[in-house]
Amino acid sequence: MKPSSFSISRLATTAGAAITMAAISSEAFAAELVGQPRDGALNFQPGVTELRHRVMDFHNFILLPVLFGISILVLGLLLWCIFRYNAKSNPTPARFTHNTTVEVAWTVGPVLILLAIALFSFRLLFDYHDMPKPDLTVKATGYQWNWGYAYPDQKIDEYISRILPEDEAKAAGVPWMLATTAPLVVPVNKTVHVLVVGADVIHSFSVPAFGIKIDAVPGRTNDTWFKATQTGTFYGQCSQLCGTDHSFMPIEVRVVSQADFDAWVASKTTPATPATNAAAPTNSTAPAPTAAATPAAPVPAKS
Repeated sequence: MKPSSFSISRLATTAGAAITMAAISSEAFAAELVGQPRDGALNFQPGVTELRHRVMDFHNFILLPVLFGISILVLGLLLWCIFRYNAKSNPTPARFTHNTTVEVAWTVGPVLILLAIALFSFRLLFDYHDMPKPDLTVKATGYQWNWGYAYPDQKIDEYISRILPEDEAKAAGVPWMLATTAPLVVPVNKTVHVLVVGADVIHSFSVPAFGIKIDAVPGRTNDTWFKATQTGTFYGQCSQLCGTDHSFMPIEVRVVSQADFDAWVASKTTPATPATNAAAPTNSTAPAPTAAATPAAPVPAKS
């Protein structure tokens, strides 16, 4: 292969076309399912929060171009050195060992790249921590190996969410190892403040469609937030190795309308009607006391 036959521009064009086709294919694959993974899909799950969309844009339009740009540059330089400076093409090698211009370039270049990435990533991190006034607060507690959810504002005590058994999941047509017995229920278009804590070991509360992932640490309360813009069921999992049944610790979040959420809260907070005692007397008059029995006369002793 002659050195003149190699073209960096042609390689860059081919790589760009491949990236574009991959992005289009990933969108087509993921468009059918929202809130859960799909076999054979590429890229991220579709997002339903503003922050999630911004994370995807940061990845697709900032990180990927930098990644492929550096990869193509390094590959081009390697191929150029291989074909231009091999023993056949360059029988008399150069004798110098340093080049100030090159050394400055490969030091300043990465610094500028990192500064550009930091400029966009810091803005995104600040927005994650700049939570609007919450409309709802939920406490999520990680246990080995299930989640407990409580609603302090609605006076709903903690209930346990466990993995749905395989036979029940198949019968209901929901994904096994993602569906749960008691999902987290939140209203759509409302800011949800999530308090996350671990009861035993470190867990992690992660829902990809919302773009949230935060560790549940024993003795420490972490927090995050999200605002889902569409209704539906969205799945996540504990993403921190927490023991034997780590993979059986799913997260199911059901986003519903405000009316449906109010009805769900009412069903959780309405006290149960006390059962009537059928054996209780219906007559309010107290029964008359019985007379004391007259003691029997003593039997005289025989002489």
